[in-house]
Amino acid sequence: MMNKCLKIAILAVVPCLIAAQSTQAQNQEILVSDKSVVCLAKNMYYESRNQGIAGQLAVSAVVLNRVNDHRFPDTICEVVEQGPTRASWKDPKIKFPIKHRCQFSWYCDGKSDNPKQTKIYEQFLDLSEAILNNEFPFLDITDGATFYHADYVKPSWAKTKLKTIEIEDHIFYRWE
Repeated sequence: MMNKCLKIAILAVVPCLIAAQSTQAQNQEILVSDKSVVCLAKNMYYESRNQGIAGQLAVSAVVLNRVNDHRFPDTICEVVEQGPTRASWKDPKIKFPIKHRCQFSWYCDGKSDNPKQTKIYEQFLDLSEAILNNEFPFLDITDGATFYHADYVKPSWAKTKLKTIEIEDHIFYRWE
């Protein structure tokens, strides 16, 4: 099934790949213990589950581009969880993100980070695992973007970056 998928355009690959992985999941348990897979999947779920495949891949590309950029943390989870923290009043060794100050708003919005739509989240786990295991050719359709925002907001930082592409309701940018 995978060879057949690789012959199809990238936007058609992902649904085919997810179907193949779902079949594999019945035969063997998918290893989601890799924290990077979970972090990327949760970011896709919370940032782009209402988008098409292009939007989902673009959001993922931003995370991966940040990992590869020396100005950002070096791991997927550190990129997704980036933001200021405060110490717990019970144990100063435990750090909590400061509400509404994270790079990705879902991570520190004060709500549960456990996805409610489990079937959709499982698809993102499959897609995340496929991306991170290089199981299909991942194309960065954002042209190296390391930032994005919804089209209904106008952050001050946007004017200092180069717009690369607009996909659905997100606008993507990179440093010049």
